[in-house]
Amino acid sequence: MTGRTSDMAAMGLSGLCLLHCLALPMFISLSPIFGLASEEWVHGALAIAASAISLSVIAVGRPGRNRLSFVGLAIVGMALLLAAPFVEALHDYETPLTVAGASLLALAHAIRWRGHSEKTS
Repeated sequence: MTGRTSDMAAMGLSGLCLLHCLALPMFISLSPIFGLASEEWVHGALAIAASAISLSVIAVGRPGRNRLSFVGLAIVGMALLLAAPFVEALHDYETPLTVAGASLLALAHAIRWRGHSEKTS
C-alpha cells in the first residue's frame, strides 16, 4: 500500500470504530436485526485493524516535517483505541476512549496525508 492509501485506509477504519461506538446506542433497540453491531468482538477487530495499518505506516515512514506529530498522535490514538475494548477496568469509559482514540488516530493520518498532498502540489 502506498503512503496515501495507507493513510486513507487507517482514517476509514478509525472512522468505522467511531461510527460503531457512537451509533451503537441508537441501534441497540434493533439488536435482533443488527445483531452484529452489538457484538463485543466488532469493536476489538476494528481497533486491531486500524492499529495494524497505522503501525505499518509508522514502520515504513520517512522522516518529514510532520513525522513527529503523526507518530505521537498515532501512538496515543492507538493506545486509547486498543485500551477501550481490551482493558476490562476501563469498560465504563469504552465509548469516550474509543471516540478520543479514533479521533486522534484519524487526525494523525489526516496530518500525514495532507503532507503528501503538499508535496505533490
